Amino acid sequence: MMHQHAHTEAAALSTAAPALAPADLQALACALYGIEGGATALGGERDQNCLIDGGDGMRYVLKVSNPAEAPSVVDFQIAALEHVARVAPALPIPRVVRTVGGRTRERVCLDDGSVCIVRLLTYLDGVQIKETARTSGQRRAMGGLLARLNLALRDFTHPGAHHDLLWNVSGAHRLAAQLEDLVDPARQRLAQRFMTRFERDVLPRLPQLRAQVIHNDYHLYNVLVAPQEQERITGIIDFGDMLHAPLVGEVSTAAAFHMAGSEDPFAAAAQFLAAYHAVLPLTDAELEIVTDLMATRHLITALISEWRAARYPHNRAYIMRHNPAAWEALAMMADLSRQDARDRLLSEIRPRRTP
Repeated sequence: MMHQHAHTEAAALSTAAPALAPADLQALACALYGIEGGATALGGERDQNCLIDGGDGMRYVLKVSNPAEAPSVVDFQIAALEHVARVAPALPIPRVVRTVGGRTRERVCLDDGSVCIVRLLTYLDGVQIKETARTSGQRRAMGGLLARLNLALRDFTHPGAHHDLLWNVSGAHRLAAQLEDLVDPARQRLAQRFMTRFERDVLPRLPQLRAQVIHNDYHLYNVLVAPQEQERITGIIDFGDMLHAPLVGEVSTAAAFHMAGSEDPFAAAAQFLAAYHAVLPLTDAELEIVTDLMATRHLITALISEWRAARYPHNRAYIMRHNPAAWEALAMMADLSRQDARDRLLSEIRPRRTP
């Protein structure tokens, strides 16, 4: 069972995503948006997503929200995209497409009686960074762009921004009960070690840190680059995990995904972090725990994905895509002291400390 404080958001993770047939999705696009075109399934954790090819060169993403998703959260995500489009129009984010009636979203009743919210976004062209050969220039471009996105969101507020979300690293302690579900004793001990570290070294410091609306899922699947210019970012996608939370959790979460596939895991993450810091400097208090929160992101990735995959085996490949790298990173970080890990991550921001 999930911790009771996480009940609200856990419902969306515990409720299966809608599974409308392609013909039904095409019918929705036509009826609500006046767009006639084929529907192609896209991946998703909580929602059903599909690509709508408008036939006139325009493509869109039709999103049918999980029945358990609160309408206020969907409205928050829509409002955030429209805010960024106004204050930072050069940022490559999806645009909200209005219905034929001028609305940003519609409620639809499915055959099983459940009610879902439907919205349409523009489709962004590009290659997922996951599919490219990573470079220092690419990592730095990612870091700088995330900082620009956070600056654009800095003054944005919305009632739905304070919703409960298990993917919030600052609430990792709510997943403590999930440690018992780990069947491998060695992994259970490893996860417990980092949970203890979070509760002891990070949690007491979080209330004093600045917080704002963050993307919260800025990883290699959600950033697109040009096929022939793979250091030029063409899109930031999947704003489904946004919430109001400590800003340091944003950069920690994003940096965590740069540890995999690199000869020196900290060198890659350090490049990303330095580029972010050059645009939006982190405070000393944030720099003190950024590495701890990077480990915490790997911890919650491991715990949530194990829990989800056991319950939705049909979506296992999508749910578990970050799981192996998370365990690998935790095992590697377990061999380092907090100071050594922090010094390695901050190596491009401040000099290494001497013993």
